Amino acid sequence: MKAGKKGVRDIALDIIESVEKNQSYSNLLINSMISKHQLSAADSGLLTEITYGTIQRKMTLDFYLKPFVKDPKKTMSWVMNLLRLSLYQMVYLDKVPDHAILFEAVEIAKKRGHKGITSMVNGVLRNIQRKGIPSLDSIEDKAERLAIATSHPLWLVQRWVEQYGFTKTEEMCQINLTAPLQTARVNLKKMTRNELVSALTEEGFKVEKSKIVPEAIHSLGGNLAHSESFKMGFMTIQDESSMLVAHALGASENDMVLDCCAAPGGKTTHIAEGLTYGQVTALDLHEHKVKLIDETAKRLGLRNIKTLTSDSRKAGEHFHNEGFDRILVDAPCSGLGVMRRKPDVKYTKSKDDIIKLSSIQQELLAAAAPLLKKGGTLVYSTCTVDREENDKVAEAFLNNHPEFEADHTLEDRIPLEIRNYVEGNKLQIFPQYFGSDGFFIASFRKKVQ
Repeated sequence: MKAGKKGVRDIALDIIESVEKNQSYSNLLINSMISKHQLSAADSGLLTEITYGTIQRKMTLDFYLKPFVKDPKKTMSWVMNLLRLSLYQMVYLDKVPDHAILFEAVEIAKKRGHKGITSMVNGVLRNIQRKGIPSLDSIEDKAERLAIATSHPLWLVQRWVEQYGFTKTEEMCQINLTAPLQTARVNLKKMTRNELVSALTEEGFKVEKSKIVPEAIHSLGGNLAHSESFKMGFMTIQDESSMLVAHALGASENDMVLDCCAAPGGKTTHIAEGLTYGQVTALDLHEHKVKLIDETAKRLGLRNIKTLTSDSRKAGEHFHNEGFDRILVDAPCSGLGVMRRKPDVKYTKSKDDIIKLSSIQQELLAAAAPLLKKGGTLVYSTCTVDREENDKVAEAFLNNHPEFEADHTLEDRIPLEIRNYVEGNKLQIFPQYFGSDGFFIASFRKKVQ
């Protein structure tokens, strides 16, 4: 399949190389490449499938390639990625015949390398075609087998098994290999969910109402960000787990709210939509990210959001103590709950990253604490599933801040279908629960006395 001068597989190889060498985000690169090469819907679908799939299953593909490639470490990275890309299609895509995959691989090798490389690529793929891939059953250790089968680093699998047990870890690893549904949140300032469903259906989109979050919808076909309803500010793209944060915060009417680490603004705008005369002050460290919040607020027609470029750890330099009714600290985290959207995350994060992040998370909470009024609510959230960044940070905050207590009214604010998962003042969502992102929420109350 050709897309302008470059074939779809050639573009996919460029993306995979950039992700590996520059730690670029695959989701952003795919979108920019689709736009740059003006790909058709069919080519865009194939590009997304083979790029994500190859990155997502890298460790499994390397296990399959091992008997056929003499020295992977001495083989140029683009050649290894071409082999992975081709093997992914051979193993996981039924619609593309092997001869077409091999032909494309050889053509790309000819264009990018010399005769020896072309011959090697052709030889490896034909050898695999003849002999078949090795069996994962040959891996004796249970955790290692799961790690290779689902392409998750062994240290991470072992860590999750220790934290949550083998069964829950296996479920999480398996669902991380699947594509997430696109979800959106209706802007209730402008219309009802039923009206949004009707508007999108008229536009030709296939959507359904979420059974989990009352203001959410699922897209069953088509990118909702390209809809007229999106341009008109009737909705915003947001994962259902992320939507639970505004529910947990419970801001309403005249509340003055501080949203730390707020970009790109999904939670900020959700909170703002629930206020009558109140205001959200949104902080983020990066100016270009603050502009994203401003743009989203403008599109949604929200005038009750004030933005500020600042390190949220220095929030006390900008605001008086006890000036906010509610505060959200949606902290930077390892992102281990969003691997289906960013499959490259699992190869770039380490144990050290988690330790460093947990320290930053505690600093952010400590900086926010004095700014909350007595009797006010402080919510801490992350898009990860690691206890070091979640439960342990929440526990450390309470230990270090006797003026706060665990907020056991969290359950009352969470949508009915989720309440069974609330434990005291905490909520841990795993991606296998509802097919949403892995997410953590903890709620604290500042004591009146």
